[in-house]
Amino acid sequence: MNPALHLALIACATPAGALDLHWPVACTLGETCHIQQYFDHDPGPQSTDFTCGPLSYDGHDGTDIALATRAQMATGVAVLAAAPGVVKGVRDGVADFEPHVEGRECGNGVLVDHGDGWQTQYCHLRQGSVLVRPGDSVTNGTPLGLIGQSGMADFPHLHLSVRQNGAEIDPFLPQASTCGASAATLWATPVPYEPGGFLEAGFSAAVPEFDAIQAGLATLPLPDTAPGLVLWAFLYGSRAGDEVVFQITGPAGTVLEATDTLEGPQAQLFRAMGKRLTADRWPAGSYAGSVVLRRGGVDLDQMAVTVQIGP
Repeated sequence: MNPALHLALIACATPAGALDLHWPVACTLGETCHIQQYFDHDPGPQSTDFTCGPLSYDGHDGTDIALATRAQMATGVAVLAAAPGVVKGVRDGVADFEPHVEGRECGNGVLVDHGDGWQTQYCHLRQGSVLVRPGDSVTNGTPLGLIGQSGMADFPHLHLSVRQNGAEIDPFLPQASTCGASAATLWATPVPYEPGGFLEAGFSAAVPEFDAIQAGLATLPLPDTAPGLVLWAFLYGSRAGDEVVFQITGPAGTVLEATDTLEGPQAQLFRAMGKRLTADRWPAGSYAGSVVLRRGGVDLDQMAVTVQIGP
């Protein structure tokens, strides 16, 4: 992306001094939010995150801290100042979910100056949520606004950019330009790397539309005459060869056991497996579903969900 709240960028440089960054979202990583994309360390047309993994895209110059669904965004998730400083610029009034306007790729945002050439920028905030104005002083954790989907954003998230003297810096690998190098991070408290996993899972009577899942599809009780019983899983950061293992059990025992092998890397995706109704009715009662993400023979993540069928 090319946010428009700052001056022209220059090539990456090794940062001087230190900037201690605190977690900039009122969420718990791995539970109520995830990092969808990291800073791109590949100098060519490909992309690699700081571990040399695939969680980035070509030219990505920040860290995307994302929410699973638009329904979660609607609850109001606060964006927080990552370090003490002074607000240098703000923008609000850009509509969420609308096609981005040239020059406003950041959408609604806040730019904070921390001194010694350091700045942080917070993009894609929810329309009408910005709480600060230029000249305001902020400290660690000062609320700046809410996570939104304004500007050049395909999902609700905060795009956090870190700069030192105009150079884009990866807070996970601030003193190296290539991935895989060993270096201290800018995070005051270590932030774990999560190489993909589940965002949501649920039951439905038919295979749902992806947009419904991204919006926040709830699992509701099903009638015992439902035409099908489908277990779906919403994932991020998949890699070629990953396996999604599905299991459904009900009052009469095992309903489904199946494995779907993924063909390639995807930023976000969903998979679904299910059974059609072949009798007059489903046995009434509680049904349990589990999904496991397996990579290289190791279980990387799992989720469980239940649904009530019939009275």
